[in-house]
Amino acid sequence: QVQLVESGGGLVQTGGSLRLSCAASGSFVSINAMGWYRQALGKQRELVATITSDDRMFVQDSVKGRFTISRDNAKNTAYLQMNSLKPEDTAAYYCNVDAIERSGIRTYAQMYWGQGTQVTVSS
Repeated sequence: QVQLVESGGGLVQTGGSLRLSCAASGSFVSINAMGWYRQALGKQRELVATITSDDRMFVQDSVKGRFTISRDNAKNTAYLQMNSLKPEDTAAYYCNVDAIERSGIRTYAQMYWGQGTQVTVSS
């Protein structure tokens, strides 16, 4: 089982910055990819950025150059630095983690979601 604790959301003006954190804890063998999704009101959840354990990254085109994803493997924590925020970035942001867990001699992959943190950008 993996527990995810997100933090860092809030209200910011256009052009401002926020840094989201997602800390994973619990019983697992390792954490593979960590990522952030967002869901605006009335819209589908969309992928924002992901990062693997060996720092391979994907960043959605709409946030490229403004958002940076990073992680601290020793702390099992991922970060999303969001700069030059725009009103269209307003959404609930969800951490997503792919963990490897063990049951006896068997290992398996399991996906987890954070509880979400609200980011609101005022114009």
